[in-house]
Amino acid sequence: MSELEIDAVVFDVLGTLVDEPAGIRAGIRELDSSLDDPRIEQLLSLRQEHIDREQRRILDGVRPYRTSDVLDQEAAQLVADAVGVDDPAAVTALALSGRRLPPWPDTLAGLARLGERFPLIGLSNASRTALLGINSHAGLRWHQALSAEDVQTYKPDPVVYQLAVTISGLPTERLLMVAAHAWDLRAAQNLGLRTAYVARSVGDPPTPSDRFDLHAQDLADLADQIDKA
Repeated sequence: MSELEIDAVVFDVLGTLVDEPAGIRAGIRELDSSLDDPRIEQLLSLRQEHIDREQRRILDGVRPYRTSDVLDQEAAQLVADAVGVDDPAAVTALALSGRRLPPWPDTLAGLARLGERFPLIGLSNASRTALLGINSHAGLRWHQALSAEDVQTYKPDPVVYQLAVTISGLPTERLLMVAAHAWDLRAAQNLGLRTAYVARSVGDPPTPSDRFDLHAQDLADLADQIDKA
């Protein structure tokens, strides 16, 4: 890779900076406190499979764009139906659990450290409203937070990454995209952004063929590597 020269850092949010499964598990437990851990994991998978499938249908043009709020509500209804809960308020509470996500232990200190040196941009598939809730609950601090809702699609559509480039006013190659999902980084890389993979237990790890600029164990490690670059 060529020398890493960047002027801003773009972060994926869900999974990279906050532990999305942990927050959803808590929401499922609130829906039905009698559920055991294996059943909670099944329901968590049911929810995520719906979100992934519907985002893909939107990307493929099979379904008109709907915000993440709509997809979260649909997924929550599926989970409630699966456990026999017939309470609209409980379904809505489960849908909103996607905004109550804990940050990873290194997230806040890592953002603070990197924010002393670079403008920080959050770039998420979460809706504008959901992103506001996620940022507030987890205590995330940005210079700019951008939602894919602004371009009426979802990552990995290149127009989502282009949104960050346009808003930053910087050359594409001067932005570093940070994510725990290799699919996310591949899409950013295809547009010309520099890339940094951060290992998370819930992420999508790189394959042997991936060639990202940086591989970090956490945000502290990422900051160390950028300092040395």
